[in-house]
Formats: sequence, structure tokens, C-alpha cells
Amino acid sequence: MEGFRRMAATAPVRARRIKKTRAETSEGIRRAIFLAAAAVVGKYGYADASISRITSVAKVAHGTFYNYFDSRQDLFEQLLPALGEILLQHVTESVAAVSDPVAREEARLNAWFEFLKIHPEFYRILNEGEVFVPEIYRQHVENFGDGFLRTLRRAKERGDLRDFTDDEIEPIAYILLAARSYLTFRYARGGSKAAVPAAVNSAYMKLLRHGLFAVGAETGPVEKQRPKSRARKAARTRLRST
Repeated sequence: MEGFRRMAATAPVRARRIKKTRAETSEGIRRAIFLAAAAVVGKYGYADASISRITSVAKVAHGTFYNYFDSRQDLFEQLLPALGEILLQHVTESVAAVSDPVAREEARLNAWFEFLKIHPEFYRILNEGEVFVPEIYRQHVENFGDGFLRTLRRAKERGDLRDFTDDEIEPIAYILLAARSYLTFRYARGGSKAAVPAAVNSAYMKLLRHGLFAVGAETGPVEKQRPKSRARKAARTRLRST
């Protein structure tokens, strides 16, 4: 076997080019335009992401663009959903093996920040989307809100959450999504490769552990109130004895 490997390494290699089918070539060009659009919008924003800039980065002719998209707006309206699917797959794979509800939410937060390191352009595509593709942006937010809502409802059914009513679960889902958005704005935007400060993770998880999850929650904050109540009781006793 080792001799075969050496022979393979020393034998002259004939360049063998596998011809792509028309469908494969077409899909490759479409993908190149998508990736170029993501990079250009991430750098310049929707307003300055011209077709000429996109096709230049994609290394395709200007006219080729219209073989795949009706207009620049047509491309923009497909961009956020495509990246949203990639994000969803990334997060789903990152939490799949985690069963503990608290650890699962921590893995979900870490997966979000990891995705932004891989695709830093997503932050701008998402946030400017509210103005440039408002209907697509609304659908994206609702899709992720609904997914998070289903996750929290399952956690409630398992008894993993504190005593929240059914009507309170949806606001909690959007509170947590909003928290991620603002944490990203403060600590992870702009394509920075620097690690998110550890305090961001610990603060977020303490908030959830003590405020949302019933599993593994500590009662420290409640215990701290007891000396105060005992002091009031003692004061009342002294008043009665005088």
C-alpha cells in the first residue's frame, strides 16, 4: 500500500478537467453573484451596492446579472432569506448535541457570535434590511421570533422555565432576540475578529439563569432580603414592648 502511494506521488499527473453541466455552471454563477452581493452590501450598504460593483466582485459580465435576477431589488430581496437559512442551519447544528436548557441557550448565543465572525456582512444586511427590503426584513424577524417562541414553549412544557404565563412567552422571545441585537451592536459589529468579552456571555447567562430558567436557579437574591424582613419584625416587637 505504501509503495502504491509513492508511485502515485511520483507518476506524471495528467490534467483531467471534468466538464460541468450547464446547470452546474449556471448555479455556480448564481452563487458567485450572491456571495459578491453579500460582500458589497456588507461593505457599502444597500444604497451603494450597484450592479456594476456586484458583477465586478463576482467576475461576471454586467449583462450576465440579468440572466439570474430581474433587478438589483430582486437580488436584495433574496439575499437576507438566503443568509438567514445559513444562520439557522449553523445555530441548529451548534445546539443539536446540547440537552441541558441553560447550556443550550448559551450554545445558541455563542453560535450567533460565531456566525458573525464567519459572515460579518450579515449584520449590515440585516439591519439596513428594515429600510431597503422592509417586507423581507419583517418576514425574517417573524420567522426567527416564531422559531425561538417554539423553543421556549417546549422548555415551558418540560418545566424548564419559571412560572411564566403562555402570553408572556412571546415577549420573552423578542426580549432575548433584542438583547442579542444590541450586544452585537456594542461588542461584535464591524467584522471584528476579536473575541466577544467573557463578561457578555456571563452577564447574559446570569440574567437567564436567575430570571428565566427554573433549572439550576439559585435563590441568592431572595435570601439577601430575609435579614431586612427580620429587622422589621424585631422593630415591631420593640414597639409592642414599649
